[in-house]
Amino acid sequence: MQKAWWKESVVYQVYPRSFMDSNGDGIGDLQGMISKLDYLKELGIDVIWLSPVYRSPNDDNGYDISDYQDIMDEFGTMKDWEQLLKEVHNRGMKLIMDLVVNHSSDEHKWFVEARSSKANKYRDYYIWRSGKDGKEPNNWGSNFGGSAWEYDEQTDDYFLHLFSKKQPDLNWENPVVRKEIYQMMTWWLEKGIDGFRMDVINFISKVEGLPDDEVKPGKKYASGSKYYRNGPKIHDYLQEMNKEVLSQYDIMTVGEMPGVTPELAKLYTDDDRHELNMIFQFEHMGLDNGANGKWDLKELHLKDLKANLSKWQTELEHSGWNSLYFNNHDQPRSVSRFGDDKQYHRESATMLATLLHMMKGTPYIYQGEEFGMTNVSFASIDDYRDIETLNFYAEAKEQGQSEEQIMASIYEKSRDNARTPVQWDDSDNAGFTSGEPWIQVNPNYKKVNAKQAMEDPGSIFHFYRKLIQLRKQYEVVVYGSYHLLLEDHPEVFAYKRTLGHQELYVICNFYGKPATIDLDKVSGGQLLISNYKETETKELRPYEARVYLVENQR
Repeated sequence: MQKAWWKESVVYQVYPRSFMDSNGDGIGDLQGMISKLDYLKELGIDVIWLSPVYRSPNDDNGYDISDYQDIMDEFGTMKDWEQLLKEVHNRGMKLIMDLVVNHSSDEHKWFVEARSSKANKYRDYYIWRSGKDGKEPNNWGSNFGGSAWEYDEQTDDYFLHLFSKKQPDLNWENPVVRKEIYQMMTWWLEKGIDGFRMDVINFISKVEGLPDDEVKPGKKYASGSKYYRNGPKIHDYLQEMNKEVLSQYDIMTVGEMPGVTPELAKLYTDDDRHELNMIFQFEHMGLDNGANGKWDLKELHLKDLKANLSKWQTELEHSGWNSLYFNNHDQPRSVSRFGDDKQYHRESATMLATLLHMMKGTPYIYQGEEFGMTNVSFASIDDYRDIETLNFYAEAKEQGQSEEQIMASIYEKSRDNARTPVQWDDSDNAGFTSGEPWIQVNPNYKKVNAKQAMEDPGSIFHFYRKLIQLRKQYEVVVYGSYHLLLEDHPEVFAYKRTLGHQELYVICNFYGKPATIDLDKVSGGQLLISNYKETETKELRPYEARVYLVENQR
């Protein structure tokens, strides 16, 4: 068992645009973030993951970077950022930055030069192809809808963009591009950051020739993802990155990797392979997707979630490491998605937290999750800001879907569910800004906010604090092995963690009705935490969660 600080840490993701505004312009900023560091320290956070704050035209909320070594004006200055890093470190916490290097902004100086002429030295920094019979070079679709190719009139060529057309893909085949990226990464690490979260990092290697893919019925474009997810040179690139940069520092690295399996995850995260510490996988996030993807709504079945999370727990038992999450800036709020944000708001939010935080891996908390922020249902599509959501709305309208049907999908799955401003208190705009917020505040801020949660000893916030303390107090929570219990129970997710003579029993009723189990078989010992006050009942109440510690004889 190799111990590491990042295995023992709890990470908190800050999406700066929606976190805290210090100057009244309606946009969260670095000084606003500094003002809330004591709050994060009180929660018990070890590591802050800061979503992109680099210079950007903001086509995809900062994930389209025009200068990797400068700060977006709306967020502040490099001096503000340096103050943030210092204040984070002063409180004994660490800071990791987002690394977005599958693509840049089309306003990055490299791309401005690249599109100026085919002979320009930056031309090969990006992926260019001539059209086929007056059409795109291949039939791939963008992850944000539409074609993955954009025609550039000036040079009569198309460039590849797996996301927005303002996010051209970088050409990792070019060693000069890789060298530029490694130099930039080193520059940030020398400034003192503690690691990177790497955006869609398993997309950087494309199959040679960029072949056509099969177009599914009813679709205009093919996915193409089998030709760029986990591509042929991905491990070469990551091992090179590790050798040139990552191995030189005591840092944490996590790669966002859609479409990855446990077998691949082991290759990416095995210590002996010298690539990354851990990855974000998305399998459990797709369990409530219908046949046509995320906007096609389907109910989550507990047996599927049990099978999936348990597979990842057991497959990465001896090799690699898991990241644990239900929420981030791209996912709807988990209490609305998997719980009950009305009748059993507190109970379901704390049950989901227990289920996740007691597993093996590094837990991630997304801003507002710790006091139960929920999905939002804006009255009009005009109130939404997310490019993926707006593209879906336009395409679904074109296909003849009803307004009611489209908005139902958006209310469930839009990324803007995660991006409404953090609800700090019950004052105007939830205490986020004194101005007009860049996106509307969720109207439930009067009831759901951090101030109220901090003042209530029985709140979701204080439950999260306790979960974080337990991880620091009991090594079995971090390093214990995992074993699924009650596999066929239709309502209960229960598992056991074992380390030495200690056994941890985690029992969660996943639904809003009582559940019956033989508690004698899965409990006994000391009750470490529960989300109900009276705990000696024989049946589990709606969304009840309990954790027992059993000390066996040595």
